[in-house]
Amino acid sequence: MEKIKNYIEENKQRFLDELFDLIRIPSISSLEANKPDMYRAAEYWKKAILEAGADKAEIFETEGNPVTYGEKIIDPALPTVLVYGHMDVMPVDPLELWDSPPFEPEIRDGKIYARGADDDKGQAYMHAKAFELMVKTDTLPCNVKFMIEGEEEIGSPNLGKWCEQNKEMLKADIILVSDTGMIAPDIPSITTGLRGLTYVEVKVTGPNKDLHSGIFGGAVANPINVLSEMIGKLTDEDGKITIPGFYDKVEVLSTEERTEMAKAPFSLSEYEKALDLTEVSGEKGYSTNERTGIRPALDVNGIWGGYIGEGAKTVLPSIAQAKISMRLVPHQDNEEIAELIKDYLTKIAPTSVKVEVEFLHGGQGYVSPTNMTAYLAADKAYSESFGKKPIPVRSGGSIPIISTFEKVLGIKSILMGFGLESDAIHSPNENYPLFNFYKGIETIPLFYKHYAEMMKK
Repeated sequence: MEKIKNYIEENKQRFLDELFDLIRIPSISSLEANKPDMYRAAEYWKKAILEAGADKAEIFETEGNPVTYGEKIIDPALPTVLVYGHMDVMPVDPLELWDSPPFEPEIRDGKIYARGADDDKGQAYMHAKAFELMVKTDTLPCNVKFMIEGEEEIGSPNLGKWCEQNKEMLKADIILVSDTGMIAPDIPSITTGLRGLTYVEVKVTGPNKDLHSGIFGGAVANPINVLSEMIGKLTDEDGKITIPGFYDKVEVLSTEERTEMAKAPFSLSEYEKALDLTEVSGEKGYSTNERTGIRPALDVNGIWGGYIGEGAKTVLPSIAQAKISMRLVPHQDNEEIAELIKDYLTKIAPTSVKVEVEFLHGGQGYVSPTNMTAYLAADKAYSESFGKKPIPVRSGGSIPIISTFEKVLGIKSILMGFGLESDAIHSPNENYPLFNFYKGIETIPLFYKHYAEMMKK
């Protein structure tokens, strides 16, 4: 441990400077204009992996954005850890809500503020530096491979195919991921479950052009009014999703399992205070942690139509649109759910409008066993680094590609996240505490140490 801490202390400013250079690349995967930045980020990762001590690193083309792959094989007989991370980030809108430019990282109150500071540049880069630390101090106990993709934020549409094409190259014993969170700065946790995702876009069309709301109002269906009513029918007064068949495959946890989950530290009053809420909301009969961990959810992520500019424009719009995401629990099939919501919205729409539902992307949920070697090694690593045992938690978030890894590569993943709920990922003023960044670099080599030792037995 002393060797690890000393190396971090001697190089901490350089680590930070390198991360800042990566963050400055606006690698937004959902915007075609930022495509060149995806290649800049891929090149940066290639350079970082090689300089950290990899034997080789290469950028691979996909039908979308590139993948950076690197490896160091010290002995084919030893275990192999495949590190997964992503170089792409979410859009920064609304820009006016940022307190500092999103791609100019700034440290305030012990936190790095920038898009990608946590998700996932800060967390992924910890692995490059932890790898460097082990190589430079001659403490690397097993083989390491890196797979850094550029499409996670848009559902990894091309990574599954790329993995299928490169199965031999990607052979490993475990996939190591830091793209999740922990309960609190002093309460480490290991994510043992992720929700799946179905993401759709709904388009409601009324008249063939925008109309004068005085002349036509009351005589022609308003697509915004109709879409709003349709969205209102997707959940009931108890917060339950009303789409027929939606809950057919939802696993109902036992009282014993729910009791065990409830042991995780959580303050509802602090949760509400942090979000400036007077009351939480969700499915009746479940706690806040259960609503985000073991139950599915449906949310409108964006809705638009008509005139939203300054001042007034009395228009009855031709089209209204919305983006809707559904977080799914294990056993729910994301494509099946997409068909269910499409059928339901089409059924409840009045004949005065036309409805189109497009499935944009999604993925299956994932559960990581707490009795596998990698989990036990991660438990030891956190215990040694933080001085207390980590708590297993199920995350409300989704990383759709994780279930694909198991399906295509036949490899389980261990989710060692160091982010916090307060990091504002996907939002303006995303941030990542310096403590967590350095603590991650400290904890990761301990995982390798314990994992390699346990795999020998």
